[in-house]
Amino acid sequence: MTPKFRIAAGAFLIVLVLDLATKIAIDMHLSYADRIPVIPGFFYLTHVRNTGAAFGLFSDAPQVYRLSFFISVSLIAVGIIVSFFRKLSPGDRLAALALGLILGGAVGNLIDRIFRQEVVDFLHFRLWRGYSWPDFNVADSAIVVGVGLLVLELLASEGEQRSSAGDGESNS
Repeated sequence: MTPKFRIAAGAFLIVLVLDLATKIAIDMHLSYADRIPVIPGFFYLTHVRNTGAAFGLFSDAPQVYRLSFFISVSLIAVGIIVSFFRKLSPGDRLAALALGLILGGAVGNLIDRIFRQEVVDFLHFRLWRGYSWPDFNVADSAIVVGVGLLVLELLASEGEQRSSAGDGESNS
């Protein structure tokens, strides 16, 4: 088993188990629309359901179309992630971690869509001037962190390429 596979599989499993466990805990311990202050005025545990995409996009579309669309998009995303993963070099640990996080998040939310027809969200932050960030979950967090890691790796590798190109020009 290559290092990239161990890291990606570990990240995937941790995210998926944590996502499913937290959603089950929220279902068991909070009634729908309940809110528990963790840090009053800033962070709350909530119990909301998102029938749409990020920020509730497409939540008003007819259920059969909405579910078909989101499940199809999720399955395509899983295929793309696996395709990217297969192209990684065996030692590319950071990208493997990032793809494992993204895959775990995508599958966690896909499971919700298949079995609940909506996604359980429960993390709620109030920011400046009373603005509330839309509720989210562990899967959403893992996707954002994974994408952020991919962007950082891309920027770092681009910087290394520019540095190498600059070194080559000065030696000519």
